[in-house]
Amino acid sequence: MKAAFIEQPGPPESIQYGDLPDPQVGEGQVLVRVGAVSVNPIDTYLRAGANYWELPKPYVLGCDLAGTVESVGPGVQGLSVGDRVWGSNQGLLGRQGTFSELCAVDAQWLYPTPDGVSDEEVAASALVAITAHLGLLREARLKASDTVFVRGGAGGVGSMVLQISKALGATVIATAGGAQKAELCRSLGADHVLDYTQGDLQEKVLAIAPDGVNVVWETLREPDFDFAVSLLAERGRMIVMAGRDARPEFPVGPFYVKDCSLHGFVMFKASAEEQRVCASDINHWFGSGKIRALIDRVLPLSEAAQAHRLQEEHTVAKKSILAGKIVLKP
Repeated sequence: MKAAFIEQPGPPESIQYGDLPDPQVGEGQVLVRVGAVSVNPIDTYLRAGANYWELPKPYVLGCDLAGTVESVGPGVQGLSVGDRVWGSNQGLLGRQGTFSELCAVDAQWLYPTPDGVSDEEVAASALVAITAHLGLLREARLKASDTVFVRGGAGGVGSMVLQISKALGATVIATAGGAQKAELCRSLGADHVLDYTQGDLQEKVLAIAPDGVNVVWETLREPDFDFAVSLLAERGRMIVMAGRDARPEFPVGPFYVKDCSLHGFVMFKASAEEQRVCASDINHWFGSGKIRALIDRVLPLSEAAQAHRLQEEHTVAKKSILAGKIVLKP
């Protein structure tokens, strides 16, 4: 099979595209013929040498996938050859990744693809939608009466936070850089969109929500906690899920006197059962048209190195050049 992989961690140029042996399914596994995958920031960290866990050698990149069941291993129930499926959480915790024509996946990490939804759409949404679901429901316990502030509503995670918040009935204030991304946030359902390149952002948010917002979802790698805490209402909740090396100052006093709480998490540590609950809701929202994938561009899998360069420019170099996810097709 063709795959995008690395022999050793390094820059995007270390990614090779070539032939690897077809994976063999084991107990409880399913062989998926991959139709689409997407690029996530964690893919670039692992490729660059982030020492989270030992990687297989060679290591196939990628967390997300969507495709069609090619074969079913022993002990698998509920999946058959020809079923369309999607999933995430691959390429993590020592598992092999998804940037390949074929992928052997534990059945517990696969979900049925809704009718009328393309492989590109579910692949682009897999990790980011599960992340948004976990943060909003498990961590922030979002209610329909809440107001959510999301930094970067046109980003991968941000766009799903925006849409899932709206699907749950909440009011959403989203930030965007420039008129084009602001209009995109409006098209996704944001109640208020603020251009963070213009004027005083704190003043604008508090003009909309004078008593503060109930949930602040921070997507920046270097959170400004003074800013975030100033936005929080009494018993407000803040979500952080980026910036593994960040060490910002934290305003303890203003935070605790408002009975606020801070929630940090990574989706890949959620159990298979927790993620399946997320996937069930995600499928329902896709089927009912309440959420849609935000895809910046679709490239062939052979251009995985270029995709990683773009992703790093967007996240690490903070150039904000993407509006949505990069999808790759084998």
